[in-house]
Amino acid sequence: MKRHHGLAMTLPLLAAPAFAADLAVKFNLPQLPVAEYHRPYVAIWVEKADQTFVANLNVLYDLKKRDNGGTKWLKDMRQWWRKSGRDLTMPVDGVSAATRAPGEHTLTFASAKTPLDKLPAGEYQVVLEASREGGGREVVRVPFRWQPKAAATTSAEGREELGTVSVQVRP
Repeated sequence: MKRHHGLAMTLPLLAAPAFAADLAVKFNLPQLPVAEYHRPYVAIWVEKADQTFVANLNVLYDLKKRDNGGTKWLKDMRQWWRKSGRDLTMPVDGVSAATRAPGEHTLTFASAKTPLDKLPAGEYQVVLEASREGGGREVVRVPFRWQPKAAATTSAEGREELGTVSVQVRP
């Protein structure tokens, strides 16, 4: 007995949003000249232009500490913690990831697989907050337009814990 699933397999594709886009966040973690370097914890989220929280994109922290001990330092990312961190139970699937070494890093978020899929067109900002154990804390905001007609890149500069942060949006 043969079954044809052609229409059943096509229906989910028809239900996909008419707009799909990618948002790429490129950031630099500078190597700081300190005696004991700890990789920074970094939270990346989206806010409206008025700084209202929209969605978490990524939280980089020490996932391997015994008994989820890496969560102890999450509250040092104060702005992220107040906006959404304290309401989360870490790790969060698809959001939590390991810390990164100094250097340039790029994270890409496809709208169909992230909280961006329901984000209405408009003006937003990607916010990165970095905090190091025994180190400093820094926040960088990069404005962007969601659902652009053409690819667009915007950037901002950090001063100590973060270097250049750029956001590229592609339709």
